[in-house]
Amino acid sequence: ELVLKVRIQNPNLRENDFIEIELDRQELTYKELLRVSCRELGVNPEHVQKIRKLPNTMLRKDKDVARLQDFQELELVLTVSDKNLLFRVPTLSERSGFNKKASELTY
Repeated sequence: ELVLKVRIQNPNLRENDFIEIELDRQELTYKELLRVSCRELGVNPEHVQKIRKLPNTMLRKDKDVARLQDFQELELVLTVSDKNLLFRVPTLSERSGFNKKASELTY
């Protein structure tokens, strides 16, 4: 397995931690990297504009992925409109612990 550190590129987040993902060394392709990264981060692959190897190298093809080494840091760069959807603040009723009946009480 190849272990990589991946995160979503977003300079507006205070904490933007990496997660570690594992790729089978027999399947080191751009498509597989995109699939696994998106699954682990909960992102639709159609929303990914590009994959960046930090600090400043864009991955474009299978040969680029084959050159990656353990624990290299990658970022998924999302399309601008999708960033707003992905990082929106949940409404009160969507937050865990919200009690709908209690919110309807009147005094």
